[in-house]
Amino acid sequence: MIKAISPSLLNTLRRNYSSNVSPTTKLFIDGKFLNSKATEWVDLFDPATNKLVTQVPISTNDEMEAAVESSKTAFRSWSKTSVLTRQQLMLKFQAVIRRDIKKLAQNITLEQGKTLIDAEGDVMRGLQVVEHSCAAGTLLQGESLQNISTDMDIVSYKLPLGVVAGICPFNFPAMIPLWMLPLALIAGNTVILKPSEKDPGATMLLMELLNEVGCPPGIVNVIHGTHNSVNFICDNKDIKAISFVGSDTAGKYIYARGASNGKRVQSNMGAKNHAVVLPDANKESTINQLIGAAFGAAGQRCMALSVVILVGESQNWIPDIVERARKLKVSAGHEPGTDVGPVISRQAKERILKLIESGISQGAKCPLDGRGVLVENYPNGNFIGPTLLTDVQPSYECYKEEIFGPVLCVMSADTLEDAINIINTNPYGNGTAVFTTNGGHARQFVNEIDVGQVGINVPIPVPLPMFSFTGSRGSFHGDLHFYGKQGLNFYTQTKTITSLWRKSEMSSAPSVSMPVHN
Repeated sequence: MIKAISPSLLNTLRRNYSSNVSPTTKLFIDGKFLNSKATEWVDLFDPATNKLVTQVPISTNDEMEAAVESSKTAFRSWSKTSVLTRQQLMLKFQAVIRRDIKKLAQNITLEQGKTLIDAEGDVMRGLQVVEHSCAAGTLLQGESLQNISTDMDIVSYKLPLGVVAGICPFNFPAMIPLWMLPLALIAGNTVILKPSEKDPGATMLLMELLNEVGCPPGIVNVIHGTHNSVNFICDNKDIKAISFVGSDTAGKYIYARGASNGKRVQSNMGAKNHAVVLPDANKESTINQLIGAAFGAAGQRCMALSVVILVGESQNWIPDIVERARKLKVSAGHEPGTDVGPVISRQAKERILKLIESGISQGAKCPLDGRGVLVENYPNGNFIGPTLLTDVQPSYECYKEEIFGPVLCVMSADTLEDAINIINTNPYGNGTAVFTTNGGHARQFVNEIDVGQVGINVPIPVPLPMFSFTGSRGSFHGDLHFYGKQGLNFYTQTKTITSLWRKSEMSSAPSVSMPVHN
């Protein structure tokens, strides 16, 4: 159980950032924090107050080129360092992340808005990938076979790609960079990282920690921006691979543009995650898990449960779900006892409100309406209270669109088969769950559902880092998923060497036929 953090530092930061002169976010190039020469900046506002926190530069082309040159130079030496050296760096890195987890969480709450406890979870899930990467000596082993033919051996090696890039979303400012950095670095690559312009602070704190543990300059470089930096990453010939997590529109664009330039791309995109509740499910446990998975992080998780399909008699649970959700506390993320913080921006709030309104106008009922929530001491925050839309149909916009807010759509089905059909008809395949005490029903669900990540009485089935994050269908473009074995394969290329060493050379006439070894 993660303990709550004192909010004192958050209040201090908010007082500091309320002045007219706001600090600016720096670049991180060649191991140094540099002021940008940008002429365009993105204002970053505290989601709880909408006061200016910092200004994020739109990196100039020269600055981005400098980052790539730094990464190229560093790759020449980093790729030749021993696996033990890289492993030791990751061991030191995980130690300082664990030491500074509260500091990282406080920054996430300030810039992104999630509760302090949830922000700690953000860091912890990324930290687990760092810890897993410390097993580099095993993870990077290739394959070999002696005497595959007479006097012939074959061995394969996992080798780094070169300079790789990561493009990160706003909803997990620490976890997603830490999905990318550890495996890319442990494999011997160097990294260009572009954090979200909406909350880059956690990435910059991670760069401070890399410097502290002695990471050589240029191993990781950080640029900032929006469309221009994305296009730069997709087009630059020296960047060999792109990892992306974010929206559908951006993900499809990056995958197409990056792949057309010959890059390896992994793109985690949108989702519409369903939970199926069967009548035999444990009622109290199931409702608690639904509430947490739907409204945690204000619904701003790609694995949030945004749809629940109530099967048969479980449709009578709606009043209980409403009552449980009504008790959640909505406030600023650093306030004690907060369950639901603000959404990331005013624009995000407006979009969520429009989707709620469209659902109601199309025929959904709204037994719990969070649109008019008032949060004491935070009148200007981007708050939406927990909201339930019932009687939702597949044709409704609130169902077809990823809402990415604290809104749970409730659908009904007569049978498990009907529920499975609803999910399989939806274009997304990120995650799903079934709640039941019947093993046969659980097995049927697993076998028939066409979704990459399935939970049985587990509402958010995100795999731990020894496995891979395996969203499917419309939720993922690419061949190799994030972290786990697939993640390491994404960041490596295989070189295979076939050796023939005969004890005594035998003279023979040249042969022009296809070699067939015995």
